[in-house]
Amino acid sequence: MSHQFIMPKQIFYGEGALEQASAAIAGCGKKALIVTGPVVVKLDNVGAVTKLLQDAGAEYAVFDGVTGEPTDRMVDAGLVIWRREQCDFLIAVGGGSPIDAMKAIGVVAVHGGSINDWYGREITGDLPPMVVIPTTSGTGSEATWFTIITNTQTSVKMLLKGRPLMPDIAVDDPRFTMTAPPAITAATGLDALCHAAESYTSKKAQPMTDTMAVSAVKRIFQYLPECYLHGDDAAARVQMSLAALEAGIAFNNASVTVIHGMSRPIGALFHVPHGVSNAMLLPTCFEYVYREAADRFAGLARAIGAAGEQEPDLEAAQKFIRACRQLCELCHIPTLKEYGIDREKFFESIPKMTEDALASGSPANTRRELSAEDIRTMYESLWQESA
Repeated sequence: MSHQFIMPKQIFYGEGALEQASAAIAGCGKKALIVTGPVVVKLDNVGAVTKLLQDAGAEYAVFDGVTGEPTDRMVDAGLVIWRREQCDFLIAVGGGSPIDAMKAIGVVAVHGGSINDWYGREITGDLPPMVVIPTTSGTGSEATWFTIITNTQTSVKMLLKGRPLMPDIAVDDPRFTMTAPPAITAATGLDALCHAAESYTSKKAQPMTDTMAVSAVKRIFQYLPECYLHGDDAAARVQMSLAALEAGIAFNNASVTVIHGMSRPIGALFHVPHGVSNAMLLPTCFEYVYREAADRFAGLARAIGAAGEQEPDLEAAQKFIRACRQLCELCHIPTLKEYGIDREKFFESIPKMTEDALASGSPANTRRELSAEDIRTMYESLWQESA
């Protein structure tokens, strides 16, 4: 059986990656639109990028209107600046939200219309050159051909995909992650764990994604607690930056499964950050589906030292799920109730969330065949764990 494996055209990673990438970034065009958020600007992460451009003689404009998980309205606002400033390439500086917004701005800059027009269609055409500089270790968006944008009219988190969304240059310089506070470090790190574990247990897994996924899972279990508890640990930040990149490459090629499918509706309807909603779901979803992929979950347990080589797969798989639960507890991931979600509204929303989760296509990658009733049961179980 043959496989396809897709990555960014150029990846710069490790300490000093930004400086190493400077010539490649400056060569992307004459004027960059830097897509970011106000917090990233305040922390002066954008300043390092603008200095690089100035030193290289490249012009730039800044759109810092990504104030949360990206919506169609944010994309439209960024497009206004793109056109007004006559930019010809894009740079995202920030977490998954600015990266996803940047990709969507690139789509509408070329095709016109609304980003909502692409829901359910594969994105095509040549987009402006795109450079991604993550400030968190988690989303892996610098290595994917996906973007997630909320349609504000339908309250649907649209998973959009297409080969043109793959960035031209990914710069994973861990110094940008040093400013991430503990809660963001935890949420994005657990997002990366979901990417890696879901891609490894996906129906679409392949040998190269397995290699990336297992490596990412091992790094995350070893280094995420250190980053969460001691955010100034530069060595741990380097390892988590690499883990997020590995996990992003893995799921871009093998896809995610049920956790991501169920997470997006929770985020869209109850405004829970993506990494947090993934982490909320992680133990519940894996507990529901692990039997049909026991050998895969067992392999992850053995990789992190949670189970021995001679232990039966079912027992080893359960130990991996237990380790995931313990990691979520260490990182203080809130329950639905602790987050402030109303029980009645949550249960009223289950039919829509179930429909949206299945429509995303992600649950279909799970090795257990999942029906609408299965998805509803997991949503209900998630609340029971919150009680």
